[in-house]
This record gives sequence, C-alpha cells and structure tokens, in this order.
Amino acid sequence: MSGDSSLFARAALLPDGWAENVRLTVVDGIIAEVEMGAAVQPQDEVHSAILPGMPNLHSHAFQRGMAGLAERRGPSADSFWTWRETMYRFVERVGPEELKAIAALAYVEMLECGFTRVGEFHYLHHDANGGRFSDPAEMSRAIVAAAAETGIGLSLLPVFYAHAGFGGAPLTEGQRRFGHDLEGFARLIDAARAAAASLPDAVVGIAPHSLRAVTPEELTALLPLAAGAPIHIHIAEQLREVEDCLRWSGARPVEWLIDNVAVDAQWCLIHATHMTGPETARLAASGAVAGLCPITEANLGDGLFPAQAFLAGGGRIGIGSDSNVLIDLSEELRLLEYGQRLTARARNILSTDDQPSTGENLYREALKGGALALGVGASEIAAGRPADLISLDLDHPALFGRDPGRLLDSWIFAAASRGVDCVWRRGHKVVSGGQHVSRGAVVDRYRGILGKLLA
Repeated sequence: MSGDSSLFARAALLPDGWAENVRLTVVDGIIAEVEMGAAVQPQDEVHSAILPGMPNLHSHAFQRGMAGLAERRGPSADSFWTWRETMYRFVERVGPEELKAIAALAYVEMLECGFTRVGEFHYLHHDANGGRFSDPAEMSRAIVAAAAETGIGLSLLPVFYAHAGFGGAPLTEGQRRFGHDLEGFARLIDAARAAAASLPDAVVGIAPHSLRAVTPEELTALLPLAAGAPIHIHIAEQLREVEDCLRWSGARPVEWLIDNVAVDAQWCLIHATHMTGPETARLAASGAVAGLCPITEANLGDGLFPAQAFLAGGGRIGIGSDSNVLIDLSEELRLLEYGQRLTARARNILSTDDQPSTGENLYREALKGGALALGVGASEIAAGRPADLISLDLDHPALFGRDPGRLLDSWIFAAASRGVDCVWRRGHKVVSGGQHVSRGAVVDRYRGILGKLLA
C-alpha cells in the first residue's frame, strides 16, 4: 500500500465511537476523507476492524539488546538500582552502528504490536569513553535512521543528564556517556533537530532526565530549549528516589516539581508511581500526562501508579515500553488494569459509567494522552490526521464473533499482540499478517550485532 490509497473497514473506531462500513481515502499519507455507511469500491483494500495506531510515549531503544539479561539473582537483594548497574555494563559497548541495529528491531516489534509512533527518551549521547563525537547528534542520527528504516513515527527526546544524585552530585563512571553541560546540550538539540528534519513528521522535544540528574538552576535554563515541544522527565519511580528528594529538599518529587515549575500539558511525567493523594490530585489538575510503563514497572519492582484516583480526578495517561524487556501494546494495557485489580481486589477498575468497556476506555485514554505527550495533538481516524492505523485479525479465536463494542476487550485481555493483522504508518503498510515488511533483514543485522556485543 502506498501513501495514496483507499481502505474500507467493516468497523472502525472513530473519535465518537465505533462506526460500520467506513471508507478512508488517504492522500500523501494523510486521511483526506472518512465516509461512514459507505459501499466498498473496487480499488478499496478491505479489512474487518481498523483502529488508530497507538503512541508509545517512552522508550530507551538500546535496552532492547539487554532484555532478559538482568533476570538472575545477584549477591545482594536485587532492585532497580542493581538492574541499573547491569545496564551500565551493557551500554559500554554500544556505538552508533549497534544502536541503529538494536533500535530498528525495537521499532519493528513496536509496529507489529500496534505502536505507530515512539517517544525516544534518548540519553546515550557520547562514545564508549565519554568522549564527544564531532557531530553532537551522532547517536541521535542512529535513532533517526532506525525510525526511517522501519517507518515508525519519531518524537525524539534528547536527555539532559548532568548529575548522579540530588544536589548536583558528580556523574559516576557508568554515566559518563550520558552527561552534558547546558551549552553542550543546546548544541545537541540544534543538531538533533537538523537530523530529525529528514523524517516527514518528526518532533524533537527535551527530557531533563530526573530531579536527581538536574539542578533547579539547570532545569530553569533548559526549559526554553523545548520551544513549545514536549518536555518529559522521570519522576517518583522508586521509593529511594522519594526519600532522597525529601532529604534534599523537604518535599516529595512530584510535589517539588509542581511547586517550582509551571507544569502543564507540555509536560509528561514518566512513572510518577509514588505519590500521595494530594500529589495525585495536583498532577491530574495540571494537565500534564502521566507516562505509564506497566511491563517495565513490574519488571523493575517499581510499584503501582494510582490510576483510578488519577483518572477520576481528570488526569491524562499514556503508555510506553520503557526498557523494552517485552514490547507488547496489549500487555501494557492489560497489566495497567490488572495491577489496579490486584490492589483493589475488584474487577474492571479502569472502566467508567460512560464507557463500561475496560479495554476501550484504556485504549482511548492512552491514545489521547500519548498523542499529547508526543507533540502530535491527536491519534485518531479523522480527516487531516496521518493515516497511522492498525487492523485486527478477526480470524484469531479470541476475536471470533465479537461485535465492535467487545473487540478491544477481547484483543487486550485475550488475544494479545497476536490479534494485530496489519499496520499502516502515514498510509504505508509496514506490517502485514502480523509481520513487519523488513523483519528478516532487521533481525539478521541485529543477530550479528548482538553476537559481537555479548561475546
């Protein structure tokens, strides 16, 4: 399928709900017309059910290469902090070529499960010894190249990472590849924007890594560099982080940020796991998006986000694959709901009176929050929007005989990633029959790269 085409869906998820017999006309990768109650035309490509593609608002692509390598018990109690040491050892050998190969595989897997845009929270900036490349965006260009090869939409979020802990502690040896001063980071942002200009609709924002990695003065100086684009930050992921922040400032991380910075819809707070009730209410009222990564948060033992209270307060959420230990859109949404069920000892926690379908409510909330967090406004099937679409395989046993109102429940809670049939990105079909069109070549290159990295 080219960027100009026509699609016919027996059912399609539109902004106002499911509609039957929907015909989409796509011109230059953009949806030009949406016809409801239409008749099939000879040139149409026909599918049973079509949905908007999902934004993945938080990824560290290089970590896909270490998936499964941190699942052995160490000599002491394992935690996020011991996992981080494994990550530092792995990253020592990743250069631009390796990063491109690993990111390409991650992006193939994202597209295959229904993610059509990725927010790449990119902090691997320098060479293996911490030395500077002649092009400050050398590693960013590897991310751009992987996005171009696979077709995924890219919101690139270069990370400012200057300190190892609260109060301006110096970086450790394992963090030497991440660090910048303010002047160097400004050069990186300019170079990253130039690199990303080769993609059709790339967005370049900024990402102060965390409150422990940036001083208040640096944070204030950084914000103008966003120039209206998204601002993402890790926050309150771990209890130790909360305790360290309290010792440093007398306030909890989310509390401190909202007290000291104008947090609004331009912001995405990644994880925000450990909040008090007042913090949860204040974050919900701010308009910022909470970036949730349930698979990684479970893998790292982070804890559970207070999703029910946050959404009840009008909060916005999106989902991300973070460490990419397992890339599966439906699993992220399923774990988000299941975590709430285990806490509340009840079922269908994240549905509402207006939207009793838990799967559909989760999907719609993540669509809205993810698109906002990645700087693209909306991810929806509507005229003027990019044709970023997925179709479901209604021949999957878990999807047999489902009316449209039950499809998302059945896909997310029963069929998982195997329920995805095709994926289009700006009108180009990049996944067919559940497999990316470039999977073979990408996997072969990845296999060779990983063989060298793990030797």
